[in-house]
Amino acid sequence: MPRRLLAVLALCCSCGALVPADSGPTGGSNSEAGESSEGGGLDLPKPAAADLVVATFNVHLFFDTTCDSGSCGGGDFESAPNQGQFDYRADEISEAIDAFDADVVLLQEVENQSCLDALHQRLGAGYKTAILGETHFPASVDVAVLSRFESLEVRRHSDVPIDLPGGGQTWFAREFLEVHLEADGHRLIVFAAHFKSKNDDDPERRLAEATRAREIVDASAAEFPDAVIVMGGDLNDTPDSPPLVALIGDGGLLRVAAELAPDDWTYEYNDEHRALDHLLQATAATGGTYIAGSAHVFRDGGSDGWGGSDHAALRASFRAGS
Repeated sequence: MPRRLLAVLALCCSCGALVPADSGPTGGSNSEAGESSEGGGLDLPKPAAADLVVATFNVHLFFDTTCDSGSCGGGDFESAPNQGQFDYRADEISEAIDAFDADVVLLQEVENQSCLDALHQRLGAGYKTAILGETHFPASVDVAVLSRFESLEVRRHSDVPIDLPGGGQTWFAREFLEVHLEADGHRLIVFAAHFKSKNDDDPERRLAEATRAREIVDASAAEFPDAVIVMGGDLNDTPDSPPLVALIGDGGLLRVAAELAPDDWTYEYNDEHRALDHLLQATAATGGTYIAGSAHVFRDGGSDGWGGSDHAALRASFRAGS
């Protein structure tokens, strides 16, 4: 059966239905995932050796085989796949990640360490760093950072209250994970984010997350002005929304996929294409620059998502020391 059809069967984006236990990837190679990306794949320019390549990918509800919430039926948020189903999904996600040819991958919706370990094991020793931003709630879907570079430092920000615009306080919906990496003699700082979902929407909370995230990124740029600093993830809002304006409105963060508009979209809802997944470079840190023209959205052929997810993925390149 063609891999593309298997990917459609693997996970229904609206219901989370999994393939039968005896199903799994058949045939092909990692390059097939790249070949199915719209306008790219194997014909994408290969990043130069000196480039720092960063990708962001919401893998969509990657749960392990244990039902932590106690509710894992067909209509429930959490699923509890059997081992065969879990292995299939881990294979599919890792192949999708491998196609990025990225130095750093920011992930969203990874349930726990066992899920991240499954991806790390499949990706091999080339990825030296695998860090989870665990929130420790049952059936949490968390952020993570995978990198080919060694980690220098990890900072976490989810346990500090943040101010709501209308008064009161809230917290980041998931960990706002800050990872410092030793990138061939340069400090590369990445922030993995996943802001409040539009399900049971709370736009004020998302604005609070964005405002606080910008403060944290700015503080990092002031502390490490010679670093390359990139924030990315599923921010659950469009470039013209108040949360994104709080991040990019004054030019302090550069949204690299702006050059792709209107083809910068990463999610489809009610037949409307929306750019919800973003990569943002801190312009106050002068350790590197975004390579214009390098932004690319990965979508499976005939699908709005990538690697079995309901989200497309985004990749971009940065050049340190320039």
